[in-house]
Amino acid sequence: MATASATPLTSIFASSRTSTPKLPSLTSCNINTHQISNQQNSISRRDLFKGLALVPLVLTPPPSIAREVEVGSYLPPSPSNPSFVVFQATPKDTPALRAGNVQPYKFFIPPTWKQTRVANILSGNYCQPKCAEPWIEVKFEDEKQGKIQVVASPLIRLTNKPNAKIEDIGSPEKVIASLGPFVTGNTLDPDELLETSVEKRGDQTYYKYVLETPYALTGSHNLAKATAKGSTVVLFVASANDKQWQSSRETLQAILDSFEV
Repeated sequence: MATASATPLTSIFASSRTSTPKLPSLTSCNINTHQISNQQNSISRRDLFKGLALVPLVLTPPPSIAREVEVGSYLPPSPSNPSFVVFQATPKDTPALRAGNVQPYKFFIPPTWKQTRVANILSGNYCQPKCAEPWIEVKFEDEKQGKIQVVASPLIRLTNKPNAKIEDIGSPEKVIASLGPFVTGNTLDPDELLETSVEKRGDQTYYKYVLETPYALTGSHNLAKATAKGSTVVLFVASANDKQWQSSRETLQAILDSFEV
């Protein structure tokens, strides 16, 4: 079998030591080798800094997986109940508040809960200042206790009377029949409505609901509260699955009761 001849590595190194070619002097060169070296170093440093500039983009998790912080770390405590903090919505919080389509609202919430992101297509950001369909304002949740959300609906969707109050739209049953799918995330059967009540706070009227919704996307138990102000009907929803409901029903009821526009 034929064998390929190869020059040993030791011979190459020996050759390089014994027969080093004579280099021209710097004075006789047309190219300044110091400039070449500096340019190469400059390019290397520039590429290095470009690479370092990209590091935060790699290390920072995308918004979809970033963990939200507990609301107790930035919301003020409730003056009436130290076991809750107060969320008071301002124009910086949602597109509808900035557009003036929703009046500021507030509610109490346990300090261990976290605010979750609302998808752009659900937030109403794409349709302000004139949205034809309801949108989600804000969402909060706790793995052990449940979740809450504020849903806003254009008043014109429910009545042609401008600046109508919730009573002008109709009975509590009529209102929840229209807004029920935004409580459950899919559909609402009349049999799932267990209880209705009416609450007055000054000039503002609120309709309150207790629902048992075994097929709801939001949870098998839902509490809701609705009112109308300005050009919008605002719906507050507290939801829980069976396990959460057993231990957190009173907490969810307290959160719901605290909601006001």
